[in-house]
Amino acid sequence: QVQLVESGGGLVQPGGPLRLSCTASGFTFSRYWMYWVRQAPGKGLEWVSTIDPAGRTTDYANSVKGRFAISRDNAKSTLYLQINSLKSEDTAVYYCAKAPREYYRVVDPVKSMRGQGTQVTVSS
Repeated sequence: QVQLVESGGGLVQPGGPLRLSCTASGFTFSRYWMYWVRQAPGKGLEWVSTIDPAGRTTDYANSVKGRFAISRDNAKSTLYLQINSLKSEDTAVYYCAKAPREYYRVVDPVKSMRGQGTQVTVSS
């Protein structure tokens, strides 16, 4: 059974850092492109970041480029998102998502299987 479990969210002051984690199980994590997507209050799902199976290729939405860093530990089947310089507009539920099959990079990650999400709230 495929499972993605996000953690690390919380209430953070503007400008602060946060590190999100996503623990995967039920599939061979090291063979999958992985993604972070988010959903702000009252808005649709938004792609945030992408990482290849080996962790060598990454990509970011323009809105987070330079502030977010995606990484992975294949030995621990865990995906990470380091968030720095948080802004109020980063307030959202953050989800990790997986590609539908091995070594396949999806065009639209927001349609991929994702976990239950972790809430990030940026407020002073």
